[in-house]
Amino acid sequence: MDHQLKITLENAGRRFNRDWIFKGLDYTFEPGNSYAVLGPNGSGKSTLLQLLNGSLSPSTGKVNFYQNDALIDADDVFKHISLAAPYLELIEDFSLTEVIDFHFKFKPFIAGMDRPRLIELLGMQTSKNKLVKYFSSGMKQRLKLALAFCSDTAILMLDEPTSNLDTQGVDWYLQLVQNYAVNRLIIVGSNQEQEYSFCSNHLLITDYK
Repeated sequence: MDHQLKITLENAGRRFNRDWIFKGLDYTFEPGNSYAVLGPNGSGKSTLLQLLNGSLSPSTGKVNFYQNDALIDADDVFKHISLAAPYLELIEDFSLTEVIDFHFKFKPFIAGMDRPRLIELLGMQTSKNKLVKYFSSGMKQRLKLALAFCSDTAILMLDEPTSNLDTQGVDWYLQLVQNYAVNRLIIVGSNQEQEYSFCSNHLLITDYK
């Protein structure tokens, strides 16, 4: 896949009713770089991520998506983005195998990955026919992360990636970053250092209130 996707914000703002969540945001997310969107709970990190993945539009200003410097439509952006977030629902009535097969109808696997390898990466060989609704919250979170990291997309967006993970799960997540996040544009919404310790750029959302 072509991994040259850039996102620019021009004087972007988003309000909810009369309250501005953030405004006056000028920023460029360059391909192949890692960014942490930081701020306390409820400060608008998830809202900004939704603007950056095309699922929300700004109340003011612009969000532009470029592939090799050519502008692409916000509606086409989802093909280029993998997202793992607490508010992203898995299909509870699917088995693990069915969830994986369904997900990869929409996105290609990264090179060298397939369903058996993904299940092995998760360490869930004994659960492959188990319905997702019987998974623990930690298993569900691992599954969301594995689906995002193992999709061949230019952008990897992670909102609170270690929520519901124990220390072993956090180590596993950092291993995913090391193995599957190279040369991708990574954006992490977080307020816990363990989640974004590898990010070289920090955007503090409270600077744009």
